[in-house]
Amino acid sequence: MTSADDDQPKDAPRDDAHAPVEPVRRVLLVEDDEDTRNSFRQLLGMALDIEVDLAPDGAAALKLLDERPYSIVVTDLRMPKIDGMKLMAEIQARRLPVTVIVTTGHGSIDDAVHAMRMGAYDFLTKPPDPQHLCLLIERALRERILQDELAALRSQIGERHRFWNVLSKCPRMYDIFALIGDIADTTTTVLIEGETGTGKEQIARAIHQASAEHRKGPFVPINCAALSETLLESELFGHEKGSFTGAAGQRKGRFENAHGGTLFLDEVADIPASMQVKLLRVLQERRFERVGGNQPVDVDVRVIGATNRSLEKAVKENKFREDLYYRLNVVRIELPPLRQRPEDIPILAAYFAQKYARPGQNAATISQAAMERLLAFSWPGNIRQLENAMERACVTARDGEIRPENLPGEVLAGKGRRGSLRVDISRPLAEQLGELTSAFEERYLRRALRRCRGHVGRCAKLSGLSRRSISAKIAQYKIDTAAYKPK
Repeated sequence: MTSADDDQPKDAPRDDAHAPVEPVRRVLLVEDDEDTRNSFRQLLGMALDIEVDLAPDGAAALKLLDERPYSIVVTDLRMPKIDGMKLMAEIQARRLPVTVIVTTGHGSIDDAVHAMRMGAYDFLTKPPDPQHLCLLIERALRERILQDELAALRSQIGERHRFWNVLSKCPRMYDIFALIGDIADTTTTVLIEGETGTGKEQIARAIHQASAEHRKGPFVPINCAALSETLLESELFGHEKGSFTGAAGQRKGRFENAHGGTLFLDEVADIPASMQVKLLRVLQERRFERVGGNQPVDVDVRVIGATNRSLEKAVKENKFREDLYYRLNVVRIELPPLRQRPEDIPILAAYFAQKYARPGQNAATISQAAMERLLAFSWPGNIRQLENAMERACVTARDGEIRPENLPGEVLAGKGRRGSLRVDISRPLAEQLGELTSAFEERYLRRALRRCRGHVGRCAKLSGLSRRSISAKIAQYKIDTAAYKPK
């Protein structure tokens, strides 16, 4: 993938994907009384350490809003030229991402209530209490920054971090995206390995969609673990009329239905041994007979297999045919679990918040405390578990904000964290100890990098290891140090 926009694939992540979006802490004060303007500026500048610009009326305010971004607009309602109501209406018409607070005299409370109905955040009666004014603007700033961060995440979802409907900011996933681009115009068989819930079918669909320019057929999925051997054979290859009880007519199988497209074999490790032989023959010859038939059927199909177990290990245990494994394993894609892609948690959470927003309402914002809980959890169920958690949070959220109490209990309790001592007596002790050590080591490195703000030398000093050792381990676990550097 090149960095030039014209040469870049349609949905490829942009090279500037990691460019930070700086939160705006700037207030525009719109007030026709000069003394009030100056006193407000001095108060807010000293108490909140924020930049305050001044405008004598709505017309001057709109000009400033066109020139630079603001977080908060504090406006009087009654002013010459363009008053506060017209200013608010114009802000809404232009869809400017700014929070409006109105000020009003005691005699125009009805106007303030009307302004609130038009979308004002709050109103203050003149002269405002300085402490209350500062607290109100500080609270509005916090909420505005959260809304801006969510808007930035939505922008990233829509543009920079989407590849054929797969969302990611992870460098390891970018390598997978590049591989998909390499195989898009081929019929190469692909094997996708990854834990449950990592998005194996989404990757398979991305491969199919990336191939759409060259292959016009459909994407046809089948879960091999959900069917008995007899049903699986009929589903894959179809059957002739009368081939078994209930076969009232000829029926095409998934291979025929996927002609010219992609057949996705999910849970391929669970295919029975006798069916493995038949599948191997089809992959070799691209030809088969329907159940109960003797006429060969030729197909042009890309086959993508997926499994949450190691097929190589299954071959060693004589649970999977070696020749079929090599036939499937032409191109292998290993999907990293979500715990190894922490930079993806915010963008995926924002996407699910948008997906499960209440009908007719904007997506709920995710509070900083809730996001910290999401980032601290290890997600043993991966993206599927995160989606379920966000759906629950969206249903239970109030006032348009997701807080820690809206998250599932296991996320709050921290269950399922990396390095949890889960014992599996069916596997060797040394193997499990190695995995536990690696998981703890990776978790230690990520925490140390977070504390050291991505500085490798400081991380080495903190951990008591050499810089070379730390660099080697960072490469081993494919940790993106840029994700921990200050934005």
